[in-house]
This record gives sequence, structure tokens and C-alpha cells, in this order.
Amino acid sequence: MFRRLLCAAAFATTLALPAAAEIVIKAGHGTTTGHPTHFALVRFAELVSEKTNGEVKVEVYPDRQLGEEREMVEGLQFGSVDMAVVSTGPLLAFAPEIGIVDLPFLFRDSPHVYATLDGDVGKDLLGKFDTRGIHGLAWWENGWRHLTAKKEISKPEDLTGLKLRTMQNPVHMAAFEKLGASPVPMVWGEVFTSLGQGVIDAQENPITVIYVNSLWEVQSHLMLTGHVYGPHVALFSKMKWDSLTPEQQTAVSEAAAEATGFQREKAAELEKDYLAKLKEKGMTVVEIDTTSFRDALRDLAASQQNIDPALLEKIQSVQ
Repeated sequence: MFRRLLCAAAFATTLALPAAAEIVIKAGHGTTTGHPTHFALVRFAELVSEKTNGEVKVEVYPDRQLGEEREMVEGLQFGSVDMAVVSTGPLLAFAPEIGIVDLPFLFRDSPHVYATLDGDVGKDLLGKFDTRGIHGLAWWENGWRHLTAKKEISKPEDLTGLKLRTMQNPVHMAAFEKLGASPVPMVWGEVFTSLGQGVIDAQENPITVIYVNSLWEVQSHLMLTGHVYGPHVALFSKMKWDSLTPEQQTAVSEAAAEATGFQREKAAELEKDYLAKLKEKGMTVVEIDTTSFRDALRDLAASQQNIDPALLEKIQSVQ
């Protein structure tokens, strides 16, 4: 009888113990649900849950629900945002060294990009965030950036005086000034309306962004310039990262690496699909010789602050 009472008491004590609290990671990004970054974050959430046995849950907030990109990055520092996947545009204010990846025509092709960003160069650049209250997690893909306008642009002279929206990125702005355009830095939420109202004439973005934001409605021509490779950077709040156990940190890092491969494959698939759909929507797609653009921007790196010549040479030598 006494033994049964002890067992019952032990069972009751077990029931009274609080369940381990589930850790929730609020992850935001600035693109729509049709963008490869959104698909990758959803996959990342699944992988984190699997690898932590449900201890860690990732909630995905697309389309600037947690703020514009700079606001999300600031939120990482303050701990009001746990994770964000953003373009490099706003990041130069937090880690100026990262601006080197925004140089036009820096990368030869996608394999060159991946070898660079997955190697020592990419790891070192992510490490620049450590002293800014941010943990750099992974390099994801936004895609090769192309020009759109209401006319064909085939040489730098065609950009003269054109009001062209850029990210709030000094490297991009300097590049288009050098090409003769009038760059207008603008947060993404204002771009579609500004194009429609004629506040700006042109913009530049990857094909996935152009399609999922219906830019064919306000732009008639797409020039396949591929002038810049645009990465997305997966970042964590240092406060949130430090609150995870070492085992949970390992699980999150492994999930991010697996989601990176998934996202790149998805990006390639969607870019091909969306380019065909843009043509169906009536956009004139123009393949141009970029030699004159490359020649005009050949000395851009030397005029920019925070561009390390040794690092530039290292990137160019990556095979």
C-alpha cells in the first residue's frame, strides 16, 4: 500500500512539473510568398523543428510584416526581431566591409559566387556582424540584378538623366551615377507606385522580384544586364542566438546550411519560370552586350571606401 502511495505521489509530482518552454524565433523578410527566400525560410523552419525535436519553432513573417529591411536589422540589435533575411542594401550601415559584394560585375557566374560566399571570404564577412549585436548565419540568394525601364537600354548613354531607383546602397548609387543615371534611393514599399506615377523611370532587381511584384504593369522593357549578383543575408539577433543552447545553435546552423542549397535550387527554377511569364505578360526582354557597362565601371572599386584591394583580389582569384 505504502509503495503504491509513493508511486502515485511521484506520478503526481511529474504531472505538476512545467513542460519545457518552446522557443519561438520570429523570422522576417521583405519579399513576397512567391520569392525563393520565403520558400527557403519555410523549409528552414521545418528543418529547425526536426533537428531540435520541436524545442525551437520558427515563425515566418513575409513581405515586410516586421518592418522595412533596415528596420528589421535594427530590430535584430535591439532584440525585437529574432531573425531576418535581407538584401545587402541596408547592411553597409552596420558592416561597411560587406559592400564589396555589391560591386558591379564582381562575380563571373553563380559557381564563382557560391565558391566565394561559402568559403573563407563569405565566413569572414558574416563575422563582421559579431560586434554589432548580430550573428551572421548564411548567404542566401536574391539573384542577378537586371534593369527595367519604359524603353530599351543597350549602352550607358541610354541611362543619361534617367531617374533610376536603387537600394539605399552607396556602391549601387555610385555605379549608376558613373553610368550617367540619376539614382534615387528608395525603400521597396514605395517603388511600384513611384514607377506608375512617373516619380522614377526605371529600377533594377532580380527576375524573381520583378515578377512577384508585377512590375510588368509599370515597366515595358527588361534588360538582362546581370550587372550585380544580389545575395540575401540570413541574420540572427545576437541576444536570441546567445539564449540558445550549444546544441540548438548547431541545429539552427545545420538547418540554415541545408536551406541554403534548397533556396539556390528553388531560385534557379523560379527564375526560368518567371522570365517566361514576364514575356507572356508583354514585357520586351532584351539581351545586351555589357562590355560598355563593364568598361565604364572598371575603376569604381578604387573610388569606394571600405573596399579592401587585397580582399577584392582574393575574390577575383577564387576558382
